[in-house]
Amino acid sequence: MKTFPPSQLIINDDKSIFHLHLQPQHIAQKIILVGDQDRVNMVASFMDEGSIECNIQSREFHTITGKYKGKRISCVSTGIGTDNIDIVLNELDALTNIDLDTRCEKAEHTSLEIVRIGTCGALQEDIPLGTFLVSQRSIGFDGVLAFYDGRDRIADVDFENALVDFIHYPQKAARPYVVKANEELMNRIAQNDMVKGCTIAANGFYGPQGRVLRCDIAVPDINERISAFRYNGERINNYEMEGSAIAALSLLMGHKAVTVCCVVAQRKREAANTDYKPRIKELVQLVLERI
Repeated sequence: MKTFPPSQLIINDDKSIFHLHLQPQHIAQKIILVGDQDRVNMVASFMDEGSIECNIQSREFHTITGKYKGKRISCVSTGIGTDNIDIVLNELDALTNIDLDTRCEKAEHTSLEIVRIGTCGALQEDIPLGTFLVSQRSIGFDGVLAFYDGRDRIADVDFENALVDFIHYPQKAARPYVVKANEELMNRIAQNDMVKGCTIAANGFYGPQGRVLRCDIAVPDINERISAFRYNGERINNYEMEGSAIAALSLLMGHKAVTVCCVVAQRKREAANTDYKPRIKELVQLVLERI
């Protein structure tokens, strides 16, 4: 069994995990991840009255655990970006599958169910604002997976090669990786009222998503190329910023994971909706029912 010294696994004086400040009893097996720490309170507002058992905040990481119709669920905010996801996924897994007292990996593995609820920008003209999209595949522009053993074992390298060639992907950028969501969890969450497809998780909001302000970008027509790309009949529906690392790390660790997003920007039509909270509430309720 693996053991983990203090420099590898940092545990606070109160026996909580370093960044999240959570102890093992604070998290459920069903976990909703959101970027915005204020959205944790929104999710919690739907939980059963009097069921909240944990409400802990450290930096941008806010966690509430309670019950929804009797189901024990944790909601954790991650902040923005796959770098934060690397922290959150590793620490949630450690809380579940490492004995923090002995610093030893547990003999019996526990699998978490993880659903990210977020916002995104649509890349296809036929996807209107307010659409709920589920990421059947996540495409990481972030490079996180390359630091872990098993990268090519879980990634679709043929898809990657086709994408890199077609969109003229910047040669000096981290190579994209393509990872599938957990099929059972995806179908349970998406059912028949969400659009399935491929999603890019970008490592930035502006240049990495093809937005141009004062700085020009390396491939000016990259979004046109991405929206035109097809691989075995699949297309890329949207941009967001966290899903790839969630899908990849969950797969490496043996957890189920999927990302669902509400479209708040229509990149082809150059439209955006900043009054999207009512739709996010609808999406939260759907996920709470189905997780």
